[in-house]
Amino acid sequence: MGKVIAIANQKGGVGKTTTCINLAASLAATQRKVLVIDLDPQGNATMASGVDKYDVHATAYELLVEETPFNDVVVTETTGGYHLIAANGDVTAAEIKLMEVFAREVRLRNALADVRENYDFIFIDCPPSLNLLTINAMTAANSVLVPMQCEYFALEGLTALMDTISKLASVVNADLHVEGLLRTMYDPRNRLATEVSDQIKKHFGDKVYRTVIPRNVRLAESPSHGKPAMYYDKYSSGAKSYLALAGEILRREEQARQAADIANAS
Repeated sequence: MGKVIAIANQKGGVGKTTTCINLAASLAATQRKVLVIDLDPQGNATMASGVDKYDVHATAYELLVEETPFNDVVVTETTGGYHLIAANGDVTAAEIKLMEVFAREVRLRNALADVRENYDFIFIDCPPSLNLLTINAMTAANSVLVPMQCEYFALEGLTALMDTISKLASVVNADLHVEGLLRTMYDPRNRLATEVSDQIKKHFGDKVYRTVIPRNVRLAESPSHGKPAMYYDKYSSGAKSYLALAGEILRREEQARQAADIANAS
């Protein structure tokens, strides 16, 4: 059954969408079956996947509110080689409509129940706020991947996010945990970035990915061309970093499987 990972941070501009589409494309390039769910009404993940958010036949709104069957909503042709549940301004209305329905926080989990086994990884691009869309994402997810910049205020936001994840785990999803912390837009020449990075590693240890995503012009340019970075400039440092992150995630998955096998054998 596919692993569902919510990519979330209550702070905006930390690279959530960039991480979502580039990590998805990197894993799809290794022949994994990957789905991206865009839950942000801005639709940035949709546009960066080469899909016109203004011309898409259905979005996460239809999936969550109207309970349209998954196969009637999913987009199977993207520039990143993954499947997509698109988003546009209609998704803003989804949050309002969801407030009126029964079991509103499990709509996404229910929608994915019959298709999870079709994918190796499902990534959910969350909006930069704690609303019903984010709660739906975290209720459906196995874990949360947290992109963050190495700056002072990021540490404050991280503490709040960890508290939120803990509370949601106790209320709507007991299995929810932090998948990993990803340092993004990293500039090693910046002394503060280095200090904050060291603090993050000190406090969160193995939860911090070894891979660091650098500040990279090509990475910033690629969404405007409707492509993940590896299909815009595969030699860029940004594209290489997300390929390295995909490799690190696959290694962690394999190690977790081996540990589970040993535990079951004993």
